Amino acid sequence: MRCVTIARLLFFALVPIPLIAQSADLSGTISDPSGLAVPNAKVTVKAQATGATREIVSNHEGLYSVAALPPGSYDLAVEAAGFRSIRQTGIVLEVDQRATLDFTLSIGDTTESITVEGSAPLLNASDASVSTVIGNRFVENMPLNGRSFSSLMELAPGVVLTPANGYEQGQFSVNGQRPDANYFTVDGVSANLGNAGSGGLMYQGGAGQLPSTNAFGGVSNLVSLDALEEFRIQTSTFAPEYGRTPGAQISVVTKSGTNVFHGAAFEYFRNDRLDANDWFANAKGLPRPELRQNDFGGVLGGPIKKDKLFFFGSYEGLRIRQPHIANTYVPSLASRQTAPAAVQPLLNAFPLPNGPDLGNGTAAFAAGCSDPSTLDSSSIRATTCRRNGLPYSRDTATRRLGPTCEAAPPRLSTATFKTPNTGRASSPPAVTRRSPRG
Repeated sequence: MRCVTIARLLFFALVPIPLIAQSADLSGTISDPSGLAVPNAKVTVKAQATGATREIVSNHEGLYSVAALPPGSYDLAVEAAGFRSIRQTGIVLEVDQRATLDFTLSIGDTTESITVEGSAPLLNASDASVSTVIGNRFVENMPLNGRSFSSLMELAPGVVLTPANGYEQGQFSVNGQRPDANYFTVDGVSANLGNAGSGGLMYQGGAGQLPSTNAFGGVSNLVSLDALEEFRIQTSTFAPEYGRTPGAQISVVTKSGTNVFHGAAFEYFRNDRLDANDWFANAKGLPRPELRQNDFGGVLGGPIKKDKLFFFGSYEGLRIRQPHIANTYVPSLASRQTAPAAVQPLLNAFPLPNGPDLGNGTAAFAAGCSDPSTLDSSSIRATTCRRNGLPYSRDTATRRLGPTCEAAPPRLSTATFKTPNTGRASSPPAVTRRSPRG
């Protein structure tokens, strides 16, 4: 019985699951020069990066709909008997986009074709959602402190940063909602794992109402900037499938491998040799405390089997020695000498004062130190492309045709960090995949 259970777990972990929640939909109307519908027109959509194709046929009203397309650039061809073919290139679809693209066919031979290169931005005519898309090119060109895309969320309308207090762990508020009402997904998988809180904050972390940030407050443990394809922030009137929380719906999509190998390596650093001394340390005649920040890593993606199977992996490491200047007071020399013998070992555990006597048995003390911390985050994504739809989904009630390309599994990621306060490594809880639009 145990062997059967383990075999089932391995099967569900390795079987590709369509990422419908993070995909785009493309639909429209196909008509003739007089505006009448053209039924049974063949529409072929081809991904430029992977070469994967989808073929559908328009209905009797001339309507076509291609659902669950991964974000990216596509070429589209429309063919119908008695009409010239139309081929349009450079169609860019974004995460969670519901795009509309209509075609008017010209009467002529099918062997004749009209090629359209590039297109105007696609409009969303299916719902009234308000959202903002931030792409990878914009993210890479922005000087982000800590290499975390979370600071870009403030660019969306209605987003206000909220400070942390005894009842909230901060983050941001959207349209007046509470900061813990936002919902994060990465490649269709929930990223609201919560943070370990204490006191009044325990209910937020325990209920998974907060994004799984790392020990430094960033989201590099969810996805590295170089592995980020794009993300969308929906702030109001979003579709019912995003109805888990009333706040913002943040959909993050990671990069996928293509038919060409691509990779990158990076190293960002800070060093105390490049900075001036702290004012308080300089006033006390103290040397500069050690400052070290090395943020390094890389990404690599490409084909395992051309047009069929792809991979994309990333790694990011962070090593920090954060400087601190302590201006405080300690027991004075006189209080140590006059204290009872049983108390003297406790007072001598404090460092010796290096400043003037402050009275009441205390003296000034100033010193510099560096607090070390480390972070390691890695992820790998495998994508398979099939021409005959997706493999069987685990949830038979929601089984449907999905995209030609899907992640298998969506994304495996690990992140560990060490801080001097805990003295041990920790990692976020295991991610549980959910069925599409579940």
